[in-house]
Amino acid sequence: MSGELDALTVVNQLRDLAADPLNRRAIVEDQGCLPGLILFLDHPNPQVVYSALLAVRYLAECRANREKMKGELGMMLSLQNVMQKGTSPGETKLLASEIYEILQAAEKDEAEQAEAAAASCRRKAQFFLGSTNKRAKTVVLHIDGLDDSTRRSLCEEALLKIRGVISFTFQMAVKRCVVRIRSDLKAEALGTAINSTKVMTAQQVVKAEDGGERMLSFQEDCAVLVEENTDIPDYLPEEESPSQEQDKAVTRVGSITDGAGWLGTAANFLSRSFYW
Repeated sequence: MSGELDALTVVNQLRDLAADPLNRRAIVEDQGCLPGLILFLDHPNPQVVYSALLAVRYLAECRANREKMKGELGMMLSLQNVMQKGTSPGETKLLASEIYEILQAAEKDEAEQAEAAAASCRRKAQFFLGSTNKRAKTVVLHIDGLDDSTRRSLCEEALLKIRGVISFTFQMAVKRCVVRIRSDLKAEALGTAINSTKVMTAQQVVKAEDGGERMLSFQEDCAVLVEENTDIPDYLPEEESPSQEQDKAVTRVGSITDGAGWLGTAANFLSRSFYW
C-alpha cells in the first residue's frame, strides 16, 4: 500500500470519527491526531486536504475545542495557505475560510463559550449548520427513495456534480440529507440533481411558523440548469469508514469507545510518517 493511499485512509477515518460529537474532544486532546490533520492541510493531494478540512470543521463544532485548535502550532497558518493558494478549488477555499473565522472568534465571549461547551458537544450532530460565513447556507432535503447504500451513492454522485456544493451528510434513518452550499446557489438545483436519478425525489425541509417542519416540493416544470463541478476533488469513499451500520447517518460513526483503538492506530501512523 502506497504512502499516499495510507494518508487518504487515515484522513478519511479521522473525518468520520470527528463527525461524532462524542469523539471530538478525544481527537483534539490526542497528541498526534490534531498535529497530523494540520500537516494534511499542506498535503499535495487535494483529496487529502479537503477531507482534512472536513475533519477540522467537525472538531470546531465543539466550542470547548476551539481555543486549543487555534493555538495549535501551524493551524491558522495552514488555513491561510489553503485560502491563498491559487490551485485550491473554490469550495476548498470557502471551507478553510469558514474554519478560520470560527477559530478567530474563539477568544471572544469566553465565558459564554465555556457555559455552552458541554451542550455543544452533546447535541445531535449536524453538518455545518452555523451561520459564521455569510457566503454559505444550509439546505435540508427529505429524499424519497433514499433506502440503502446504493441509493446514497447515486445521491452523492448527483450532488458532487453541482458547482457550489461545499459538503453534505446523510441521515439515512429519516431519509434526509443536510447540504452546505454557497449562498448564490438555489435549493432547486439540488432538487433537480436528485430528481435526475429517476429513482429518488427530493423535497426541501423548512421551519414552519408554528416552530414545526414542513416540506416544499420542487416543481418539475421549474427545473433549473445545474452548473457541473469540475475542479473540486473527488469525495472520499465511505467504504473506508469504520461504521458497519449502513442505515446510520455519516455523522454517527460510533462512540469514542469504538474509536479509541483506531485513534491509537492513526497516531502511530502519523508518528511514523511525520516529524514535529
